[in-house]
Amino acid sequence: MPKIKLPRCMSTQHPDNANVPFFSSSAVMGGEDEIKEAFYVYSTLGCTEQMWDSEGKEVDNYVVKKLLNNYGHFFSEKKIGKDVFLTLRVPNPEVEKTEGKILLEALDAIPRNFDAATAFYGEEIPPIFEVILPMTTNAKELLRVRNYYEKFVVGKAKERLSPKDITIEEWIGKFGPQRINVIPLLEDLDSMNKIDSIVGEYVREIKPEYQRVFLARSDPALNYGSAAAVLIVKNALQKLQKVEEKESVEIYPILGAGSAPFRGNLRPDNVRSFLRAYPSMQTYTVQSAFKYDYSPGEVMQGVMELNETKRGKPVQVDEERSAKIAAKISEEYRNQLKIIAPLVNTVAKFTPNRRKRKLHVGLFGYARATRGGVKLPRAIRFCCSLYSVGIPPEMLGLNALDEKDLDYVRSIYSGFDQDLKDGLRWLNEENLLLFPELHKQMKPVLEMVDYEADERHAKLAKQILKKMNDPHPETIEEEILEAALIRKFLG
Repeated sequence: MPKIKLPRCMSTQHPDNANVPFFSSSAVMGGEDEIKEAFYVYSTLGCTEQMWDSEGKEVDNYVVKKLLNNYGHFFSEKKIGKDVFLTLRVPNPEVEKTEGKILLEALDAIPRNFDAATAFYGEEIPPIFEVILPMTTNAKELLRVRNYYEKFVVGKAKERLSPKDITIEEWIGKFGPQRINVIPLLEDLDSMNKIDSIVGEYVREIKPEYQRVFLARSDPALNYGSAAAVLIVKNALQKLQKVEEKESVEIYPILGAGSAPFRGNLRPDNVRSFLRAYPSMQTYTVQSAFKYDYSPGEVMQGVMELNETKRGKPVQVDEERSAKIAAKISEEYRNQLKIIAPLVNTVAKFTPNRRKRKLHVGLFGYARATRGGVKLPRAIRFCCSLYSVGIPPEMLGLNALDEKDLDYVRSIYSGFDQDLKDGLRWLNEENLLLFPELHKQMKPVLEMVDYEADERHAKLAKQILKKMNDPHPETIEEEILEAALIRKFLG
C-alpha cells in the first residue's frame, strides 16, 4: 500500500457547468477564481485532490504559495501533499508541439512550490509530486517527463556555472522533491488496447511503490460512441488487473467521467449506480457540473458517498467479445455523425464558455477530420449541441446491437439502461424526425428502455433548432443556457 491515502475524488477544471460558481468573478472562470475553487473543494465539498490544469489553458504556477497565503488557517491543519493533493495535468509535447514549453515551465515550477510549502510548514512536504500526461500512447513519453524532471529540474542542483564556482544548489537553495510520479492519461482506442504493454513497460523500468493510471471517458465516447467507450474502459481495467498481478505492483485507476450521460453520468444523485458500473476505480473525477449545478448539500452528499465506499474488483469481461461489440457500435456511430455533424458544428458556436481555455488537441480535435472527413468540436461542446436540439448522443450507434449483444452489454454494464433513460429524457422526437434516416435507425433504440422526455427542455430544443436557420438568432445563447440549466450540465 502507498504511504499516502489515495483520493477517491479528484476535482477537475472541466468547463461542463451551466451555473456560474458563487465565488467566480465572471461567467468565464480563470486565474484567481481557480485558486478559490481549489480551496472550496478541499474545505467545503470534501474532495481531497484538485487537478491543476496547465494543458489547454493558462496556468498559475504560484498556486501553492497563493493557497497558503490566502487560506493558511485551513492548510495549517490540512497539509498540501499529505492530507490534500494538487496534481498537475501537463501538455504532451508528442501531440501538442506548440504547448511543449509549457510542460517545461510546469515542471520547473514544482521545486518553487516545494519551497513555499517548506517555508510554511517548517518541514519538507512536497505539495506537488504527481503529474498527469494526457494522450499517452507509449511508455517512452512517460519516461521522458520523469527523466527530464530528474535530470534538468532537480538534477541541475549539483552543477557549477564555472569550474571553481559553488553549485547551483549552494547558490539558489535545495531542489525538491527529488522525483515525481507520472500518471498516464489514455484517451484513444489504440492506447487503451495497449494499456498493458504501456503501463507494464513503464513500471518495469521505474519500479514504483504504486502506479496511478487515468482512463478517459469523454473522448472515447466522442470518438467511438458512449456505450462503446464503456466497453473499451472495462477491457482496459481488466488488462490493468493482469499487469498488477504480473508485475507485482499496485495499480490505482482514475476515471474521468462527467455529469452528462454521454460522458459518464457521474452526478451527485447518481453515485450509487455509477459505482456499481465501475467498482474497481480508485479515483473518480468530480467535474464542474457535478460541483456547481446541484445544491452544496447534494454535492457534499455525493462526494461523501464516493469517499466512503471502498474500491472493489473490476467487472470481469470477455475482452474479445466486448471489443467486437464496441467496434459495431463505433462504426454505426461514426456513420450517423456524418448526418448530424453540420448541425453540431453550427450549434457549438453558441455554447457558453465557462473557463479560459485554449484549444485542446484530441483524436477529433478542433478542426481535425476523422475518417470520412467528419469534423467535430470537443466533447463538452459536442454534447451541449446535441442535447440542446433534442438529439441525445448516447443513443447513437446502439441500433447496431442485436438481442444477444444487448444482453451481454447489460450483463457487464450495470448502468446501461439508466444511462440511456437519463439521456432520452432530453429527446425531442419531432426534431429527430427532421433527419428521417437517423430517426428510422433510432426507432429500435427508443424501445430499449421506458423513458419520459422533459417537456420544458423539448420545447426549448424545438425553438433552438428552428432558430438555427435564422440568419440572426439573437436569443439562441440564452435558450441554450436555459436548456443546460434544466439538465444541470452544459455538455
